Amino acid sequence: MTQAEPIPRAEQIARAILTGFDRHYALSQEITSGARERFERADWEAVRTASSTRLSFYDDRVCETVDKVRKAFAIDGLDEGLWQDVKFVYAEMLEPHSRPELAETFYNSVFCKLFDRSYYNNDKIFVESQADRAQLAAHYRGFISFHARDGGLESTAWEILSAFYFSVPYEDVARDARSIASALRERSPILRELPEALDGLRIDVLESPFFRNKGAYLIGRVVYGDDVHPFIVPLLNDERGGIHADTLLTQEEEAEAVFSFARAYFFVKTPVPAATVAFLQSIMPSKPLSELYMSIGLHKQAKNEFYRDFLHHLAASDDRFTVAPGTRGLVMVVFTLPSYPFVFKVIRDRFPPQKDVTPELVKKRYLQVKMHDRVGRMADTMEFSDVAFPLARFEPELLEELEREIPSQLEREGDVLFIRHLYIEKRMMPLDLYLKQAVEEEGFAALDDWALAIRQLMAANIFPGDLLFKNFGLTCHGKIVFYDYDEICYLTECNFRHIPPAPHPEDELRSEPWYAVGPYDVFPEEFPTFLTTDPKLRRRLRERHPDLFDHHYWQARQQDIRRGVYGDVFPYPQELRFVREAQRGPRRLSAA
Repeated sequence: MTQAEPIPRAEQIARAILTGFDRHYALSQEITSGARERFERADWEAVRTASSTRLSFYDDRVCETVDKVRKAFAIDGLDEGLWQDVKFVYAEMLEPHSRPELAETFYNSVFCKLFDRSYYNNDKIFVESQADRAQLAAHYRGFISFHARDGGLESTAWEILSAFYFSVPYEDVARDARSIASALRERSPILRELPEALDGLRIDVLESPFFRNKGAYLIGRVVYGDDVHPFIVPLLNDERGGIHADTLLTQEEEAEAVFSFARAYFFVKTPVPAATVAFLQSIMPSKPLSELYMSIGLHKQAKNEFYRDFLHHLAASDDRFTVAPGTRGLVMVVFTLPSYPFVFKVIRDRFPPQKDVTPELVKKRYLQVKMHDRVGRMADTMEFSDVAFPLARFEPELLEELEREIPSQLEREGDVLFIRHLYIEKRMMPLDLYLKQAVEEEGFAALDDWALAIRQLMAANIFPGDLLFKNFGLTCHGKIVFYDYDEICYLTECNFRHIPPAPHPEDELRSEPWYAVGPYDVFPEEFPTFLTTDPKLRRRLRERHPDLFDHHYWQARQQDIRRGVYGDVFPYPQELRFVREAQRGPRRLSAA
């Protein structure tokens, strides 16, 4: 009997890291698997808890793996030859793996926690992915196909709903099938142009529902030859023992709204994430990979994809970073690259006296938003550390501001500027700038959507703190989104009050109030005064949204939340819904 050959050290290290990744993914899929049961039980509090818990899983497993590798292999410095071998062996181990791109990202995270940033290059980590995602998507089907020719649209819709059974029955599956079939005939771009296309029509639906908040989504596509468009059916559990299809979405912009960067991440089983993302990209071709990975809860992979895309864009462009348009913030320095649709936000070293915050509190509030239901009204952010920028790409004015306002966050190494900590989010048109240049009706429409955004944030138990228009922006779809979080808090933490009458007329002329003001006191009747000096906008606000300036309205919304009653916030227009609330009676339903 021959003695077994010892396993080389590089292979042992690579195997330890891959084991750490596999453990991480198994645990994350375990909490994902519980999404179906949480939906069936209508356990919405458990849904919120699971959403928050999942976000910490990745960092916990990375730290766990780093500790194991450091102790087991006595790592106290970088042996370049050894780690080149580790990466080579690790890449070989990933060839048969179902999630190689995620495993590469996990390897990068472990390496970067072990060693200095000077080694963050493609020789040591996977700056560029080696995974063949097209092959993964081709080999793993991941969806079920239904053919309309086998029984018509209504029969096909019934088959689709029946394929996704739950422990809670459908209220009326035949009714929902009729609604879906009727909506498909009316809304499908293919069937509107080619009614005779029915015989060659195929509907592919991903084999696992997508769960978020109180909704379960069947995500599919309608295919006819080379023509493809979305087929998305949101399912709702009305908490009275029945599930129903709420609508059918068939337009790319409708799908993009469901997968918006301003909404919470889905829970979905993804045995081969590359295949799931490829399917989503087939119905939303303009969505970047980073947003698609983010939408299905793989936020670290999303950051990796974003950074790769960013490096490629820098290499292919020559414009310079500049101060972002809009009113200068008191808490963040914000800059952008005009050719790239994102902004970069860095916490200032010092705040003016009127800002009673600390850098730690600002970070806490950004994390609070990350873990909260964003109801389509709060921008998602990606948090990065030690980001390298080419120094020559900064406008002198911006560089001067950075060196003046955030010196503790900067470090120069040759022709590279490192920023130690920053947030990156989608660039939007600041609402205050938009209102100044928009024609009256467009400005009024934006103002109305701002008011709707405030109401929807209320429904999610969020008070923005600072309601100024400069803290809201317009997305490319014209939707108002909040993006400044340094004063955000829970609605239930606030004390909404009416300003008491002045004891004496002259008291109203004083610079200081004649009444005591606590740290959480809010006076809604003051909102129009500081929101705008434009008389037309003020009049529009008072005429269309007087309740927003009445403390009783805010107090009533607080009471709703304390009783567990959350307002309806859907990622699609109310008029697209099959069944109106008036037909169903009141339900307790938060954002789907």
